[in-house]
Amino acid sequence: MAPGNHARAKSSGMLVDALIPSLGSFRKRVVVVTGASSGIGRETALLFARLGARVGLVARRRALLEAVAADVRAAGGQPLVVPTDVGEARAARAALARVRRAWGRVDVLVNNAGVLKLAPVAQIKAADLDAMLRVNLYGALFMTQAALPLMLRRRSRSIVNVASLAGRRGITPLGGYCATKFALVGLTEALRTEVGNRLHVGLVLPGVVDTPMVKVDRIDTLPDWPAELNMPAEWVAAAIALTVRFGLREVSVPPGAALLEELGALMPAASDALIGWMTAAGRLLARVRGT
Repeated sequence: MAPGNHARAKSSGMLVDALIPSLGSFRKRVVVVTGASSGIGRETALLFARLGARVGLVARRRALLEAVAADVRAAGGQPLVVPTDVGEARAARAALARVRRAWGRVDVLVNNAGVLKLAPVAQIKAADLDAMLRVNLYGALFMTQAALPLMLRRRSRSIVNVASLAGRRGITPLGGYCATKFALVGLTEALRTEVGNRLHVGLVLPGVVDTPMVKVDRIDTLPDWPAELNMPAEWVAAAIALTVRFGLREVSVPPGAALLEELGALMPAASDALIGWMTAAGRLLARVRGT
């Protein structure tokens, strides 16, 4: 691990450690996390495990989930490995049914599973957009629909959807990804108005996070974004736990970023210019790093 990355990992770990007392105990509570095999999902599962939760681990790859399950046990939680393609409605229903058979309840659902396929709008392939919609939007929808009958029976239940700051502001080459996250934001807000005070519905909006999803083929996907500015996945996991603990409706990571994007929507020309400046600055920094 590079010195800078090591320092960031250490500082993010200290931040989470400092938050633990304020998060309270989740002992005997059942938390289901999708996309749990890596990145934000893995860190979220581990954080809830530290809080004493029973954690349902949902993702497609069993081998990776088994590795996360071992870490969950080591952190003090009780894991349940549930290999699932959340983009299939029947599979989503089966996953929640398995959790219910094992533990009899679902207290928290974290819809975190995501797929990222980048391209300029003029080059977006229908198959790629469909693949992102299937996981980023339909996956959250299917898991939510399967969970609602279980969760509305009792109070103190939470559904947290992990969208993105890209769900508030479009930017290239993330056009297709932005479209799916905009849709997830709208779906979350609609659900919140439907359930009222019967169920807590939270929305977490991360910026660029240091996860395997953004590391794949980085040269072709985000060439102008400095990797040094990526946030640790632990920050987002902490935001998710805080959202559940305090019943927050919307949290951006870093804090305040979504507000800046909403203000930018009032002045789109200025917002476009700022993004252009940031892109140029990223290119310059990339050239400096390469010399």
